[in-house]
Amino acid sequence: MFRQASRLLARTTASRRSRAFSSDVPATPAQDSNFIESWTKVVPNLDPPKTPSSFMAPRPATPSSIPTKLTVNFVLPYASELSGKEVDMVIVPATTGQMGVLPGHVPTIAELKPGILSVHEGNDVTKYFLSSGFALIHANSVADIIAVEAVPVDRLDPALVQKGLADFTQKLSSATTDLEKAEAQIGVDVHSAMNSAITG
Repeated sequence: MFRQASRLLARTTASRRSRAFSSDVPATPAQDSNFIESWTKVVPNLDPPKTPSSFMAPRPATPSSIPTKLTVNFVLPYASELSGKEVDMVIVPATTGQMGVLPGHVPTIAELKPGILSVHEGNDVTKYFLSSGFALIHANSVADIIAVEAVPVDRLDPALVQKGLADFTQKLSSATTDLEKAEAQIGVDVHSAMNSAITG
């Protein structure tokens, strides 16, 4: 029985190994010659239709060695805070917890929650408070951070944050409908995160 289990296990691992990783796929899409041949036989006077992959730019090549710097693009709907800035590390407030990103990080997409984005460049650390968004980490050590709203932490007014937290806490306790409760809870979460960002 154990001999059969080990044979089956070896067979499944061998089949898994033969599957290509996304980094093994060629950067330029290959055309399907069988489809094009069939198309020209059926409809010789029309060009074959283009697939979505034919409109996409080729994927950037994965570097053979890990770069020394991480290139960061940090954008908001109304402005670009950082564009192609080379830094040592960023720490993003992912919904799964704080996530540090260094050069050579595995490609990742992370949803962001209200919290602090820290950009580390040598001994300098720039901190932004984010409301929400996404971080896209690419294999070529480029990090694209897209936020709905962001402000440098040093521009937050502690008195206004405390007032907002008190207001939303009061709204949450007096909310009667599910919508009112949800809106108040979001306000409490954001203001609590801002308060934590200020107090350190």
